[in-house]
Amino acid sequence: MSVEPTPKPFGFKLITTDGMARRGTVSTPHGEVRTPAFMPVGTQATVKVMYPEQVRELGSDVVLGNTYHLMLRPTAERVARLGGLHRFMNWPHTILTDSGGFQVMSLAQLRKLDENGVTFQSHIDGSRHELTPERSIEIQGLLGSDIQMQFDECIRLPASREEVERAMQLSLRWAQRSRDKFEAMGGPAKGQGLFGIVQGGDVADLRIESAQKLSELPFEGYSVGGLAVGEPQDVMLKMLEITTPVLPAHKPRYLMGVGTPDDLIESVARGIDMFDCVMPTRAGRHGVAYTRRGRINLKNARHADDPRPLDETSTCQAANTYSRAYLHHLIKAGEGLGAMLLTWNNLHYYQSLMQGIRDAIEAKRFAEHRIEVKAEWERGDLAEVG
Repeated sequence: MSVEPTPKPFGFKLITTDGMARRGTVSTPHGEVRTPAFMPVGTQATVKVMYPEQVRELGSDVVLGNTYHLMLRPTAERVARLGGLHRFMNWPHTILTDSGGFQVMSLAQLRKLDENGVTFQSHIDGSRHELTPERSIEIQGLLGSDIQMQFDECIRLPASREEVERAMQLSLRWAQRSRDKFEAMGGPAKGQGLFGIVQGGDVADLRIESAQKLSELPFEGYSVGGLAVGEPQDVMLKMLEITTPVLPAHKPRYLMGVGTPDDLIESVARGIDMFDCVMPTRAGRHGVAYTRRGRINLKNARHADDPRPLDETSTCQAANTYSRAYLHHLIKAGEGLGAMLLTWNNLHYYQSLMQGIRDAIEAKRFAEHRIEVKAEWERGDLAEVG
């Protein structure tokens, strides 16, 4: 069955607010995204060790693909010839692609950055490539993603004010070039959205300047980038507190690369609508489970004789059926099933967390819900299930 939709305009509806927390819906050609939303990361056109149908059943309205990885393998041109990324990965729902900028900075070899873009050698085979704002948007257009990101420069913190300002100003110039290319490729007519990315590191006035200038451009949404890159959580939250009030209230707000369950609930409290992070999937592959009682490391020897499931009250089979002793055994033995079950559990927990947040905002009890969720984490996984 074809997954090609009839194009309709990209949209965002703000349904209600509770304090700074927002409940809304992002509309794309491939469906609606309930916000606040967590996007599982499907870097190379797959959410690792999960079937697409599982990811959907767990409550995901959208997944993320990565421009850098997909441009190198299998290439955007090949994906386009095969019908686009939705068909290629059998995900007929919304897809967001990042710009590739962060991966160029963190993974590529022998990279060289200038005003035009970045030239680099592939971490796979050493082949030479150039990624510019125009090429990044071209790749995302070939992939056919519903939500695309401007090309930007993301630097690691801590960094000097001079370096932060240089990267922020360059990202603003690249924002305009990204927007021009997006419109030239007919993105708006296809119902696609392009998000601008606020930079500015941990420097308050630079964050504000970036947000103000980006807001003057006709982006369909706005992202906060350059956080969760080494700074403490309190710095990240402070940057959100000064940034989100500057962004247009009628457009979605996306915090990139975040984060822990606590990061999510605290960022929602500061006006963020969308998130992505490798944490739940990566943690699952490394023996760590997220539950309503907090984070559990199944590698620990204390689980070897524990017959309890991760959470007997969970509706997820991975959480309510398999014993901690069995999960501990699978992880210690290096069995793939262990990674599969813990990833399944973690994505279920993250999506359940987001559903609880959405329900609480609609009920105007987000503040109380936030306290209740954190109290459960504090009780810990050794607390008696009751």
